[in-house]
Amino acid sequence: MQLANKVAIVTGAGSGIGRASAQLFAEEGASVVAVDWNKKSVDETVQMIRSTGHTATACHVDVSKAEDVERMVRTAVQEYGKLNVLFNNAAVQIMAKLVDTTEEMWDRIHSVNLKGFFLGCKFAIPAMIRTGGGSIVNMSSALAFVGDPDLVAYGAAKGGIIAFTKAAAIGYGPNNIRVNCICPGDVNTPLLQDYFDSLPDPAGFRQEVYSKYALRRIAEPRDIAQLALFLASDASSFMTASMVVIDGGLTSKCY
Repeated sequence: MQLANKVAIVTGAGSGIGRASAQLFAEEGASVVAVDWNKKSVDETVQMIRSTGHTATACHVDVSKAEDVERMVRTAVQEYGKLNVLFNNAAVQIMAKLVDTTEEMWDRIHSVNLKGFFLGCKFAIPAMIRTGGGSIVNMSSALAFVGDPDLVAYGAAKGGIIAFTKAAAIGYGPNNIRVNCICPGDVNTPLLQDYFDSLPDPAGFRQEVYSKYALRRIAEPRDIAQLALFLASDASSFMTASMVVIDGGLTSKCY
């Protein structure tokens, strides 16, 4: 029970990595506040957690809005008395080359993928200080340090998360708050499946993507959730300002 007696917020908990992490955190003893903009999806996540005898509360939030994020943190403290863990995971992805990226696309991606993390930390950190410390886990990406010409705005936001993570870790380490980030490659989420399904040969392209990985597969959401659990727990008590790559060997080669 790596998170016994801890209270954790997980954003983007309606599907994919967020859902897997909310479930795993609850299995490991945390009282989980599951957060998503999609009320139906996040309610389903909470029902799944409760059906296995664990503790969770749903919170319908747009992480790009300060009043929503403040309410998210307030919900955790009011429901469970404290806040120990924040997993900033919620994100949006819009594919477009640089000159085809509209200002609206850029603003939408950065409002969720970067501003949303800032707001999460802004409101969570004071609550964690009152608790005596805590752990913040930010979801970055392998695209923070390698380029994809079809995901320019997304990659820029994910690169920003690394710099943001380091600054937050240095600033609040004296308050016993650790801040780390995760950099995964492709993950087998509904979002990725939708992308594969949009192509002329989904199965063929999926195998082509798999061939780029040393392990000849992409990550499952639970693979990433296990790392998030480690960083959230006291098992990583001397880790902060770290960028942890979990990409099945994708970025280890030149060609």
